Amino acid sequence: MKKPTLHTSRRSFIAQSTKVTLSLGLGSSLVGSSLLSSCSSSTDSKAKPTIATGFSQTPLLYDYAALEPHIDAMTMEIHYTKHAAAYANNLKDAAAEENVDTQKPVEELMAKISNYSTKMRNNGGGHYNHELFWSIMSPTGGGEPDGELAAAIAKDFGSFSAFIEAFETAAKTRFGSGWAWLVLDGGTLKVGSTPNQDNPLMDISEFKGQPLLGIDVWEHAYYLNYQNERPRYISSWWNLVNWAAVQERFDAFKA
Repeated sequence: MKKPTLHTSRRSFIAQSTKVTLSLGLGSSLVGSSLLSSCSSSTDSKAKPTIATGFSQTPLLYDYAALEPHIDAMTMEIHYTKHAAAYANNLKDAAAEENVDTQKPVEELMAKISNYSTKMRNNGGGHYNHELFWSIMSPTGGGEPDGELAAAIAKDFGSFSAFIEAFETAAKTRFGSGWAWLVLDGGTLKVGSTPNQDNPLMDISEFKGQPLLGIDVWEHAYYLNYQNERPRYISSWWNLVNWAAVQERFDAFKA
């Protein structure tokens, strides 16, 4: 991946900045993160894909500058190489300390996170959330979904525009740091938010479901470009949403 060259002042800034439950039958040798693999066989050509998250950080599928002007290159580099990388590294440390099997998907860990330490909760959530975040964005994103996902959004929210309004409200009104989500819960699409690095897979979360779409509303996700204008960041972010990736998640989790 070609990485943008930063000026000395930017390097200085970076230095100062350094500070899912789909667990059934996934096997014991998952490699990578947000892994999408076909489970189809010769006897079942309609078997659903399996989505699972590993404990290691997945390489980005696009350049740091590829999401501009909606997310700038400097923010992407700091976000991916500092913040997200720290969550992945600290998660591995916590897993070693608490005897967690890192060959199993992170989704299994999220489902019983109340059994583990605050370190595990914060870093496990941070790692899972960011792996999903990178995977549902694309330089060629934007527009609207189609097919079954579009139909489900229309059914559960009334219209795509009503969904956008509900999602943006959840993201804008999340107090402090956190995430806003589109989830599938018992066959119904819902929007909501979670604080800090919590997510709807966690057994301690008040808002639950299978995450299809999530936006990071921590200030480090947008402050260099948008400063305190979180609503402007959220509105611009729709230009990056990879609806094909969201559809894949919907297909994996729908009844």
